[in-house]
Amino acid sequence: MNEQSLYVTKTGAVATIVLNRPQKRNAFTLDMWIALTGLLEQLEADEQTKIVVIRGVDDTAFAAGADISEFLTNRSSAEKAKAYNQRSMEAVDRLHRFPKPTIAMIQKYAVGGGLDIALSCDFRFSAKDGIFAITPAKLGIVYNLTSTKRLVDLVGPSKAKEILYTAGSLDAAEAYRIGLVDRLYESSEIAEKTYEFARLLAERSQVSIRGTKQMVQAILDGHTEEDEKIAQLVLQSFDSDDYREGVQAFLEKRKPHFR
Repeated sequence: MNEQSLYVTKTGAVATIVLNRPQKRNAFTLDMWIALTGLLEQLEADEQTKIVVIRGVDDTAFAAGADISEFLTNRSSAEKAKAYNQRSMEAVDRLHRFPKPTIAMIQKYAVGGGLDIALSCDFRFSAKDGIFAITPAKLGIVYNLTSTKRLVDLVGPSKAKEILYTAGSLDAAEAYRIGLVDRLYESSEIAEKTYEFARLLAERSQVSIRGTKQMVQAILDGHTEEDEKIAQLVLQSFDSDDYREGVQAFLEKRKPHFR
């Protein structure tokens, strides 16, 4: 087993960020938040990588949030908490704004900061043993605005309040019912199904996918009309190699081969 708490594996166009601290249910240390930012920067620059999956190293957990044992040192005051929060929020925001498709593959615990990581991905696929919670109400912490917004965008304000007020846990079936997760699988098949979906996305036009991701994010950010940037995003796609290949493949009645 790789001794790093986070590391990357690659198969073809699909990269996987592996959370590798199973003895702590992959709870995040400050160093792990910093490392996650660095790995995302590398994968964004890697032209071979089209899709990113985030998962635990085994079925022990996806991630059980931040490592609370560090709080008495790294979050022992408002000043230290600010520095810690900046690091963790930088990592999560980098994931949320990552230009390539991202999939959280969830087994067992996705709690607190771990669930925040999952919420920042484009898709959340869960095994049926998934357990979900956000627990600031058990710690006397006020959850930050951007993470709260991501939760509200998915499940609506009332359900988001219930999750945050109670700090209670949801099972995978309930998480699926309220839209917190997108797909539900048996534990024995979640890896196969997740990577099957990732490979499907890798075969599609990345010009289209990344443009769509920007478009959806603009809507979530409150845009209701096309500005110049969005208009250019649409028009520039007609100058792309993907557009020429897609049209040619359609005319020749064959499967397109995008780069």
